[in-house]
Amino acid sequence: MIDIQEVADAADVIVNGYAFTKCHLGFRVLNLNHPECAAVFSQAGEVLETTMDDIELDITRNYLEKNRKYMED
Repeated sequence: MIDIQEVADAADVIVNGYAFTKCHLGFRVLNLNHPECAAVFSQAGEVLETTMDDIELDITRNYLEKNRKYMED
């Protein structure tokens, strides 16, 4: 079971209820309001894995692109 508080605390950025965390594949995204919805994006923004629908994927991809600068070292 996912501990939402741990995910939120470990996130690099949270935007409108989505927790974005850098990982070795690129970026992990979790919908904190619906934790069954998650995705993994590559560094280039390609979807590697997901349980999100196409609309939610598009929304999170846009959030990622607009907020990626805040996740850089």
